[in-house]
Amino acid sequence: MIPKLDVYIEHAGLTSSSTIKPGLEAIRHAMQALGNPQDQLRAIHVAGTNGKGSTVAFMESILQTAGVTTGVFTSPAMIDIHDQIRVNGRNATPAQLKDSFRLISEAGLDGCLTDFELLTAAAFVTFAEAKPDILLVECGLGGRYDSTNVLNPAVTVITSIAKEHTEFLGDTLESIAWHKAGIFRSGIPAVVGDLPREAMAEAEKIAAEGDSPLYRYGNDFSMEGDRFCGIRTIDRLNRKLKGPHQAVNAAMAIEAVHLAYPDIEEEAVRTGIGEAQLSFRFEEAAPGVFFDGAHNPAAAKRLRETIEQQFPGETVDFVIGMMANKDIEAVLAELIPVAASFTFVDFDEPGAAPAGTLYEMCQFGNKQVTDHLDASILLRENPGRKKIVSGSLYLLNSLKSHILSMEL
Repeated sequence: MIPKLDVYIEHAGLTSSSTIKPGLEAIRHAMQALGNPQDQLRAIHVAGTNGKGSTVAFMESILQTAGVTTGVFTSPAMIDIHDQIRVNGRNATPAQLKDSFRLISEAGLDGCLTDFELLTAAAFVTFAEAKPDILLVECGLGGRYDSTNVLNPAVTVITSIAKEHTEFLGDTLESIAWHKAGIFRSGIPAVVGDLPREAMAEAEKIAAEGDSPLYRYGNDFSMEGDRFCGIRTIDRLNRKLKGPHQAVNAAMAIEAVHLAYPDIEEEAVRTGIGEAQLSFRFEEAAPGVFFDGAHNPAAAKRLRETIEQQFPGETVDFVIGMMANKDIEAVLAELIPVAASFTFVDFDEPGAAPAGTLYEMCQFGNKQVTDHLDASILLRENPGRKKIVSGSLYLLNSLKSHILSMEL
């Protein structure tokens, strides 16, 4: 579900399919019908299980600080379709999207695309009209057969690889890496994060076969404390985005930006890294109340490591709601070592797991269920402990609105 996509589909008289159909034939046809707007755009293309949003946020902040205009295409939505398509830090406007969907309709593409393909087409049409200096584009699912993979990027990035969407990407890290590395292009530099050994081997193989220069975290570049060591060395890098994994994301962003813009000034990098922010990435929405959208085991592990780093020796109260298609048991198991309690929340979203199901799957004694979205539970109980709200972005959006409306 792409929030508010239906508004623009109906306004333009379009229809689309909500079924996920990996493959490039339909989107290539659409791009040709639209005059191949993606070919007018310089881009950095980003794939990965986790870390895509943070890495893009770091790059966006650096580039805008340097005076480079950006277009950003991300998924899923934080609130709705408008924040998935940004031009120089501003969400796409209703007028921009109406124009883009009108052009798609006039190109005769009614019924030809899935929802995400339609959104991708609208993004590229919007960016072709706005003409930013560079696009920062996240893959929606995988990479090789993702609709964003019609780009001819200046740099490609794989942030991380872990098991996800195994029904589409396969159940091994090698298979998932094969899909992600499908965004590599011959002669185009590729930046990869701290990948598992099997995934790294697959990425190295595909890069070598395609003659893609490969830059690997820990080998070719790294973040050591507050110092970046890579194509250039930059020290005194302070981040608002906390956690050990964010140091890796920041390093990938710096390396990718340097590859796209070799002459970018050091101070722009330093300021951009320091000012980068992203909703629901260990975001302190209220004093002692943090929101983090960790919804798979790898992200949950990184959340636990961040808690251990930021609050050494402390345990926290978790408030969690998740979609039923996630690896719920593995996510909860990662969080138990830093948990004081769990509160599981029912929320009104198709595909959401019942709070009672999460309760039964959680192997921890101090747990409860709530059947309403009363954010005051985060503040009234055990006020001396930190609260971490995690899981589905749909839940986080709802609870954050409760938090912000309360007098703290």
